[in-house]
Amino acid sequence: MGMMDGKVALIFGVANKNSIAWGITQKLHGQGATIALSYAGEILEKRVFPLAQEIGCDFVEECDVTKDEDLDAIFEKVKARYGRVDVVVHSIAFAPREDLNGRFVDISREGFKIALDISAYSLIAIAKRAEPLMTEGGTILCMTYYAAEKVVPGYHVMAIAKSALESITRYLANDLGPKGIRVNAISAGPIKTLAGAGVAGLRTLLKYNEAVSPLRKNVTTEDVGNAALFLASDMGASITGEVLYVDSGFNILGMTITEEEARGVTGG
Repeated sequence: MGMMDGKVALIFGVANKNSIAWGITQKLHGQGATIALSYAGEILEKRVFPLAQEIGCDFVEECDVTKDEDLDAIFEKVKARYGRVDVVVHSIAFAPREDLNGRFVDISREGFKIALDISAYSLIAIAKRAEPLMTEGGTILCMTYYAAEKVVPGYHVMAIAKSALESITRYLANDLGPKGIRVNAISAGPIKTLAGAGVAGLRTLLKYNEAVSPLRKNVTTEDVGNAALFLASDMGASITGEVLYVDSGFNILGMTITEEEARGVTGG
């Protein structure tokens, strides 16, 4: 028996085999969950459908989360097909490339709106539609990053979106908690994904995280999938409104230099 036997999981954000959403999908499916997938845009269709076939998933729907009619349609299809949903995964983020580069002060008004709408507000819109289908409680998960709290060069407008996402997580947890619906965020370390490729200096972030994080390693989509499985299963039954860090401990550091560099500074 699997930890997710009999559960229905709707996952937004699978882009390809390297995406965090796919890592989560594999873990939930491996523990018995019935998977429903949503992808953004026709360009991703040829990547997502073969992945769905690998796990025997025949519910694969395109959805533009900026359109209420698209969200209404996909949840109506979930209701018609399964009658309910137990787990919803929000692994969605986008910002115009030009608003991830240059100076922070030069972020455009339109770029700010786009980033906040797609990357943050969409969690509210998804939760609103998931709530009526979570008749026996459920779990909503979203993906965030440490730049929501501290300055990370090149993250710019996406950092603001992630800050909003984390706040939304707490408010939704409070709002939906009386119905037994838990809402949590996973803050993963840098991972080489399609979305991550839009962040300037990703290779540097990966090397730096590996060099200075307490565990001296980068995380994988499998690591994030394991954390998502924990939060979605009964093992996380009393956890809500939290940000769970899966970053090899990077977030605990107050000074992010190696011991060798520190000795060079102090002369010790």
